[in-house]
Amino acid sequence: MLASLFHTLLGGLSKTLGLVFPSDPVIRASFAISLGSIPGALSRYYLTLFLARTLGTSFPFGTFVINITGALVMGFFVTLTLERTITSPDLRLLIAVGFLGSYTTFSTYALDTSVLLQSGNKGLALFYWLGSAVLGFLSLEIGSFLARKLP
Repeated sequence: MLASLFHTLLGGLSKTLGLVFPSDPVIRASFAISLGSIPGALSRYYLTLFLARTLGTSFPFGTFVINITGALVMGFFVTLTLERTITSPDLRLLIAVGFLGSYTTFSTYALDTSVLLQSGNKGLALFYWLGSAVLGFLSLEIGSFLARKLP
């Protein structure tokens, strides 16, 4: 169902823009990743701004929340697509590589850890560094569990 929705969306978009949906899988893959990357990056940017305004900047709440929720969605989506055999590689690339690849960020996680250490917040840096990894893994597993519970 998701795969047919994806193809309908891309087909409609390509007709609206006067484009021909490419039959070459390499071009189609690049197109799918690109379409997912834009909303992923924008989601990360605006969620980071919102959390900084709401919770302050003494802790990298944006990156922390984004990476944890990204892991949750990744666990859910990958389990759903593998166990329910959603076979559209374009849809998997759009969500897992495009959207989640640009939504989550390891480089900012590393930078935020460094900034916390340099500012003398060693305890907070340790919590952030370990907490992100542990909670990210747990979130991935929870997402996978939730996908398995769908009827």
